[in-house]
Amino acid sequence: MKTDIGQLLLIFPPQLRGLLGALPWERVEEIRLRGGRPVEIVLHDGDYWLGQRGELITEAQLAEPLSPVALTGCLELVTKNSLYALEEELRGGYVTVEGGHRVGLVGRAIVRDGKVRSMREIGGLNVRVAREVVGASSALLPQLYNPEADLYYRTLIISPPRAGKTTILRDLVRQVSDGWEGVEGRRVGLVDERSELAGTFRGVPQKDVGVRTDVLDACPKAEGIMMLLRSMSPQIIAVDEIGRPEDAQALGEALNGGVGVFATAHAGCLEELEERPILRELVEAKVFQRFVLLSRENGVGTIAWVRGMDS
Repeated sequence: MKTDIGQLLLIFPPQLRGLLGALPWERVEEIRLRGGRPVEIVLHDGDYWLGQRGELITEAQLAEPLSPVALTGCLELVTKNSLYALEEELRGGYVTVEGGHRVGLVGRAIVRDGKVRSMREIGGLNVRVAREVVGASSALLPQLYNPEADLYYRTLIISPPRAGKTTILRDLVRQVSDGWEGVEGRRVGLVDERSELAGTFRGVPQKDVGVRTDVLDACPKAEGIMMLLRSMSPQIIAVDEIGRPEDAQALGEALNGGVGVFATAHAGCLEELEERPILRELVEAKVFQRFVLLSRENGVGTIAWVRGMDS
């Protein structure tokens, strides 16, 4: 499991950086900063609060509230002192920082014509720690590959939040791109809309997504799929968190072009998946040949089951 903690700590102001440095980072999933309230630390095994000396405590009333200065300092570091320059990202409620870590924001929404255009008066931040888990998809790969046809099944990975679908998809892309156990590598086109999968910085992926992978960073999924199909002749398209009508249309174009697909979506089971009209449409159109459900039963990224279209 890899992540550059030193780099991540740089988005926190000095008064917090020293306290956070002592955390058991191999277990940290999120750090939540809320103005006037204690700093919450979300670990694999539960939620804690940051103590005065950087220790983890279970009682919120024993922790020091976060000062407005510390919250403002973190916001300035995350946005590089310019909320205005990040208005496009703020419409989605988060900013992706170097390393692929996602920082969610809450505050006062600026709405025009019924749509959120930006955000002001930020009252809280949620730093989600992005990690590479090399080999996370190794047990899954043989179930997604047809050796007789030398093809990968078009696959949808579903999971509830924080169950590891992005981690699994990243490693799946890496192994398929590089090749594994005698299977030749494939050209993979990766649409990384939230800059989480590849963590691209100045055009170079900070995460290992494979030698044959071409990344479209910070690009809307549907548009990115079409751009890659037109320009990079991918053998496989990979996208995270599909669910919009335009996603379905673009995936249909990939299918018509004979291109493989790896995608993820939020759902706790197939029944939940089919409650979402666009995803139900993709299921009924048989865009996907394999479905993978992840859980946290034996840790993040647990493979609950793999099913074929008719299973």
